[in-house]
Amino acid sequence: MPSEVPFVRAVDAWRTHRRRTQVEAHPVDASGLHEIFQSSTVNALLEGVYDGAMTYEELRRHGDFGLGTFNALDGEMIAFDGAFYQVKSDGVAYPVADEQRTPFATVLFFRPELERALDAPLDYASLQTSIDRLVDGPNLFYAVRVDGHFTSVTTRSVPRQQPPYPPLEDVAKKQTVFHLENVRGTLAGFRFPDYARGLNVPGFHLHFLTEDRRAGGHVLDLHLTQGTLAIDTTARFHLELPTDPAFLHADLGHDNSEALNRAER
Repeated sequence: MPSEVPFVRAVDAWRTHRRRTQVEAHPVDASGLHEIFQSSTVNALLEGVYDGAMTYEELRRHGDFGLGTFNALDGEMIAFDGAFYQVKSDGVAYPVADEQRTPFATVLFFRPELERALDAPLDYASLQTSIDRLVDGPNLFYAVRVDGHFTSVTTRSVPRQQPPYPPLEDVAKKQTVFHLENVRGTLAGFRFPDYARGLNVPGFHLHFLTEDRRAGGHVLDLHLTQGTLAIDTTARFHLELPTDPAFLHADLGHDNSEALNRAER
């Protein structure tokens, strides 16, 4: 075992204890900050850093809306209205328990300042174009929600991984793809600026959950019949990094753009 590992683990345990003690003694109303909170980076996920220390109990203190994944890359997470769901590789959506942990998640308290009716049919590209025309510009952070009826939504999830973890690009080659047809449901996710590349997915990153809360996943394609769009804009972004050895020694400095496109698009 490398000599720094016991020290890193001790520091991580101390930080976790300190964070929990501070929350219990001085609860923070994160909803008042109106910021995006993110645990770890997408580049770390691409490199196979799939185990995080943050529990979903902690994550809920930072937002009621968002997306992410689970330790060992065990499926896709979607959250809205304060409810968190895990879509596993069987395509089924399960409620998330507080004790579950995440290696990567992005959340905020969703308070939209813009809402629009979407009365005409839209495919995925057209939906993104429509949103881009409504927002202030490409360099802020936007949380996006669409509730509506879809003639089709193509989603995916990935199976739980076993150490030693492969890169995300390799895992995506074995993803399970689901074709949902004639469904009502909710899209939830974000539009990040291009300069956030490496931290998060630049452009649009959306997950889907059916109205009956039974199925969903990471969105690959869609055709919307009609629906309602809500957008929450913020200029605040808070990033909390892991301190475990896997993250500390991951190669995060190179350009992962092509691998990200293959894994996420």
